[in-house]
Amino acid sequence: MRAMSRHAFKVEVQPRYLPEQSAPAQNLWSFAYTITISNVGDVAAQLVSRHWIITNELGEAEEVKGLGVIGQQPLLKPGESFEYTSGCRLRTASGSMRGHYFCVTEDGERFEVEIPVFTLDDGSQRVLH
Repeated sequence: MRAMSRHAFKVEVQPRYLPEQSAPAQNLWSFAYTITISNVGDVAAQLVSRHWIITNELGEAEEVKGLGVIGQQPLLKPGESFEYTSGCRLRTASGSMRGHYFCVTEDGERFEVEIPVFTLDDGSQRVLH
């Protein structure tokens, strides 16, 4: 039987299309995503930085790296969660995002948390190649 990791964050994502901030005629689609990060481990840990790969439906990828999320570096004790909403813009009507968070436990152990791939889509019914 595998031992439970001392540190474990769970990531849940809810993306949504923002038609009021989009201009499809100018090839600009805006999306928001709400992320909930939950500490399901046994030790407190801090989210230090993020690394995203944002890919549009043409396969063009953009890499985004930075400290914290929305200007914060939340410290989560076991059982605590942190929720935030951010956004991105694409030059196509759909795409995807994936990435990871870099975190550190209170006693200095470093670990990464995978952010599973999620889809950004304006909801129009078109065929993707």
